[in-house]
Amino acid sequence: MNFLRNRIVVLGLVLLATLLLYLLLPAIRQGSMEPSLEAQKLGLSATSPPLVPSVNVSIRTGQLPGDPPLFFREALPVDAAGRQILPRLQIVMLHGQAFTSKTWEELGTMSILATHGYQTLAVDLPGYGKSPDSESLKTDQSRVDLLSRFMESLGVRSAVLVSPSMSGHYSIPFLMKNSAKLQAFIPIAPVGTRSYTPQQYQNIQVTQDATQIVKTYMLQFLYRNILKQLCSCVQTPTLIVFGTLDTNLGAQSHKNLLQLPHASVLKLEGARHACYMDKPKEFHQGLIDFLRNV
Repeated sequence: MNFLRNRIVVLGLVLLATLLLYLLLPAIRQGSMEPSLEAQKLGLSATSPPLVPSVNVSIRTGQLPGDPPLFFREALPVDAAGRQILPRLQIVMLHGQAFTSKTWEELGTMSILATHGYQTLAVDLPGYGKSPDSESLKTDQSRVDLLSRFMESLGVRSAVLVSPSMSGHYSIPFLMKNSAKLQAFIPIAPVGTRSYTPQQYQNIQVTQDATQIVKTYMLQFLYRNILKQLCSCVQTPTLIVFGTLDTNLGAQSHKNLLQLPHASVLKLEGARHACYMDKPKEFHQGLIDFLRNV
């Protein structure tokens, strides 16, 4: 009798445990599959890294002397605890005609980049914001020299250059003349892309011919250094950004800049000319994704 009673008790416990698992398993599975409430608020999946900075980032300002003097903002990279760290990359941000360096601060771009490990310098171009205008900037070379002065004076050796709209007057000539100083290029519907031929953008055949000459007559280490200089105009990784509603400069710059051999594209659906203002979350996510691979 005792043996039978024990068997009945064990069987009852097994049935009870099975019933409890049956009732609780759907709730457990649902809870594990749903994104957190915080992720839902940000419009992200549970596995997507949050772009909204979790720490406060200080934006410093300064003015670089010269002709003309240049006002700038700077965000230094920080870790999750807010401690300053060495930068992964140095990013120089220009601006469009209706904007200034403050745009990148107010949009949150500088803080987001800082919390992802990037040093960010946003400049007021001459005649905008707090930088006075200058009559000395009427040629492509003078604007290239101005960007070079800005970067060298602030210790930027190899920049990622972000350039929307009007600032293409500065960035496109800089890319063509000084690309060895660029780690990457992020044009956002810039002006000035029609000023260069497909051959100038590509320059690939000339590079191949030059390669054979250098291989024949130079030692290997010297060949590598010379080849880097010969290929500099086509080696810069480029992220072409534009809004689908920008059928003027956006479409035009997209078509022209696609001739760069190392170009990729970030197309922001339903965004106008200042696409980063219309779609900031998508812009910032595309920016971070691109920078991770630079």
